[in-house]
Amino acid sequence: MIWLTWRQFRAAAAMTAGALAVLAAVLAVTGPELAGDYSAGIAGCAANGDCGRFFDRFFDEHQTSFLAVTLVVLVLPALVGLFWGAPLITRELESGTHLLVWNQSITRSRWLAVKLGLVGLAAVAAAGLCSLVVTWWSGPLDRSAAPGFGLMDPLVFGARGVVPMGYAAFAFVLGVTVGMLVRRTLPAMAITLAVFAALQIAVPLLVRPHLLPPVSASFELGRDNVDDFLVPGGGAGPGAHVMLAPAIPGRPGAWVLSGELVDGSGRVLGDEGAGVLVPVSLTSGPCGTSAMREPGEGAMSACLAEVNRLGYRQRAVYQPFERFWPFQWIETGLYALLALGLTAFCFDRLRRRLS
Repeated sequence: MIWLTWRQFRAAAAMTAGALAVLAAVLAVTGPELAGDYSAGIAGCAANGDCGRFFDRFFDEHQTSFLAVTLVVLVLPALVGLFWGAPLITRELESGTHLLVWNQSITRSRWLAVKLGLVGLAAVAAAGLCSLVVTWWSGPLDRSAAPGFGLMDPLVFGARGVVPMGYAAFAFVLGVTVGMLVRRTLPAMAITLAVFAALQIAVPLLVRPHLLPPVSASFELGRDNVDDFLVPGGGAGPGAHVMLAPAIPGRPGAWVLSGELVDGSGRVLGDEGAGVLVPVSLTSGPCGTSAMREPGEGAMSACLAEVNRLGYRQRAVYQPFERFWPFQWIETGLYALLALGLTAFCFDRLRRRLS
């Protein structure tokens, strides 16, 4: 049974292994240079105690490559479900070979156990290796990522750590289950992709934020959590324009679930990403015309300090970066439980109803 399963699976396994080898080779060649550029940049910016500009420039220069390798890890489990899981049973049903295979000395349960075990382990191993090499290569970029691209953010979280292996196991068994129910390869592939994609969208939005109780707190405005700060020249206008960034001061890497700007009485003025007009004097004081003529960031910092003195704050709900690995293990466990449940369903259906 193992020999037969390998004969049927070896072409797909060889193709996947070849693609992973190419990816690993490319990352192995470019990874040391990327790490060297990061180390040199850190050494240079550490002298003046401000590496913010270097982080922004470094990430912008490599953002396309960063998103490309992240997408590879995210797409791999879906491909496993489509091309490994969905055809596993439907191939036998469409060709009629199940009439021969399931009437031999090997029981249906043993036949399915070997199929799921061998191909499923290969799927998990492929996802784990892909995540490992991408995580290694992306290390410098993960440490300098812009808000919205951190390890805890939904786009990147699913492509790091151990959770891609949980995705791959679930996607594979999902494909097998859908194939048993639909009994046609192409419809089974389409349904598998739709269900898996829907779950990958729903979990980060509806489930992951509540795996552990989020933290709520208020923070002063500063460079870390202000994306845009504009003071009209000439004293024109009723105040300064403030736009919050999806970041938390002093909490690098935190996943911001919601953020809003509030005044001293706690009244909400605007949400994260929306510009808010803060009524601060532009004719005198730190935000006045004469003060804002000073070169450098000192004048802008002084104006922000005045905004903070007036009681304006960022009120945010977030998941701290320290929960990255707890979230990884919890979500991997959830997908593993779903995969086990679908596996049990497959065995029951194969024994009782599939013919």
